[in-house]
Amino acid sequence: MFKKVLKFDFSNFRGDFFGGITAGIVALPLALAFGLSSGLGPSAGLYGAIFISFFAAFFGGTPTQISGPTAPMTAVSMVFIADILSNFDGSISKSLPIILAVFLLSGLLQIVLGIVGLGKYIRYIPYPVVSGFMTAIGVIILVTQIAPTVGYYVKEDKEFVENFKETAKSNLLQKTLNDEITDQTLVLDDFESAIENSNNITQDDIMTEAKTLASKEASGVLGTFNVLPRILKNIDITELLLALFTIAIIYGFKRITTVVPSTLVALFVVSGFAYGFGISYRPISAIPSGLPEIQYGVFKVLDITLVAKYIFTAITLALLGAIDSLLTSIVADNMTKTIHEPNKELIGQGIGNSIGALFGGIPGAGATIRTVVNINSGGKTRLSGMIAGLLLLFILLAVGPIASKIPAAVLAGILITVGIGVMDYKGLKAIPYMPRPEVFILIIVLVLSSVWNLVYAVGIGLVIASLIFMKKVGDLTSESLNILPLKREESWDDEFEFPSNLKEEVFIKHIDGPLFFGNTSKFSETAKQIPLTMSTLVIRLDKVPYIDQSGLYALESIIIDLVAKDKKVLLVGINKQPKYLMERIDIIPGLIPDNQLFNDFKSSILWMKENVKDEF
Repeated sequence: MFKKVLKFDFSNFRGDFFGGITAGIVALPLALAFGLSSGLGPSAGLYGAIFISFFAAFFGGTPTQISGPTAPMTAVSMVFIADILSNFDGSISKSLPIILAVFLLSGLLQIVLGIVGLGKYIRYIPYPVVSGFMTAIGVIILVTQIAPTVGYYVKEDKEFVENFKETAKSNLLQKTLNDEITDQTLVLDDFESAIENSNNITQDDIMTEAKTLASKEASGVLGTFNVLPRILKNIDITELLLALFTIAIIYGFKRITTVVPSTLVALFVVSGFAYGFGISYRPISAIPSGLPEIQYGVFKVLDITLVAKYIFTAITLALLGAIDSLLTSIVADNMTKTIHEPNKELIGQGIGNSIGALFGGIPGAGATIRTVVNINSGGKTRLSGMIAGLLLLFILLAVGPIASKIPAAVLAGILITVGIGVMDYKGLKAIPYMPRPEVFILIIVLVLSSVWNLVYAVGIGLVIASLIFMKKVGDLTSESLNILPLKREESWDDEFEFPSNLKEEVFIKHIDGPLFFGNTSKFSETAKQIPLTMSTLVIRLDKVPYIDQSGLYALESIIIDLVAKDKKVLLVGINKQPKYLMERIDIIPGLIPDNQLFNDFKSSILWMKENVKDEF
């Protein structure tokens, strides 16, 4: 395996070089924007883009894929980061080890997914779930960027923050009291100590906690709508114009040429204009110069307690990253007429995310736009993705401090266009023509993802989609599960020799398709449909490739009922899997002896002629 990893194809170096350079340039503004949006700052987005791009390409299974922070991964990370920050007084330094530990864990889980071979199953996620989720991502980005687009930052709104001071005082007193509790018991000394410590709570402490509470109140889609009147009341015209100027250039420049990325043009033009003319604007947070450092604090908090508390978040990020990456891999396959290795790709993405987390980067996945740009620019091998990562590293080392001068409104404008672009318009346009159940799934996932929880929404969507699918399959399969007299049920081609004098004594049940929990209720009605004249039931299992536990026990129940009434049951054409299960629970030979088992219908006719009397 390692020989294959270390072996490089330099035959297309020129194309890979230009593809990687172009993709890296495209990735720069998006990486900064996603980092800022996540809550960890633009440097976190840049670090993630560097390491994920390089290592996912080096170890991955899609040669042309460019990886890095993406809108879906950032949206989930943003919610998680906001929750952690609210538990640490809004302090990034205090919460960063836990945040990065969860990111590291999600990367390791992706590696596990690849090792156990789950990559090939990602393709089976229903399209309405994917469509609703992607559209919700767009809605989340658009709505949450309203405030920074107009220059409104809730922590700086003194009037709004003031509303949370009393709650902040209460929370700080509660924390002080909790800190003094020993073994869940508050004794007199603890109480006295708590009172003493409460006197040390300063106004700055109260204000910090109030700002944290205010940020939490204004976070997400619903939070943004809650404070929308205040946003509209506190519009900063300069910030708004910078954001609108950015958006106009991104969409306008595309009409001129697509050779140069419009987001990059907007970033340089608007930032240069604002800085060059001395316009008073809000810059992004500082980007550290030099190589990123390993965050050793991750290992201090990476214990069983953390894993237990945040494992669901880590699993979510791992699965979302897998889905995002493999969907992009499919796009790459269609463009290059190649076939990616899904499990290898997951391992590569996991390694990239794990290393990125160790250096303070936000998680990412395969990025569709950057991958398409790479392919169109000549990229054909994994060298292109590695070159893209190295370019971003060079930019970090060379112009990191300069990048810190970028206006925050510019990145907000870029994110606005990302939000608009990530929505699944194809799926939305098809709503009038889609089956109603699929429309229902799309809307459920879209609404719940936007206003509640991305993870739970996808889970609910998958459950509903699975139930609808099982009902459809069950209904289709059940159409062949009504037992009727032969003269009313359509005969199979090999039944023409059936003795006509036994049509009242012998009835045939045709089962066409798998017998599983989706159709067992209909099948269980078989026993109730049997007329008094019947002495023998023939069950045709030729076309039953699979039977699950529900189907097995339903079949057993019918056979037990018939045997109890002294009826004979013949099984014809039993396939390997159903027969194995029947033998395990002693349907064969306990209820049905070997002489009532037949490989084909013709041989069963001989038994019927010898053992069934013509009484009607």
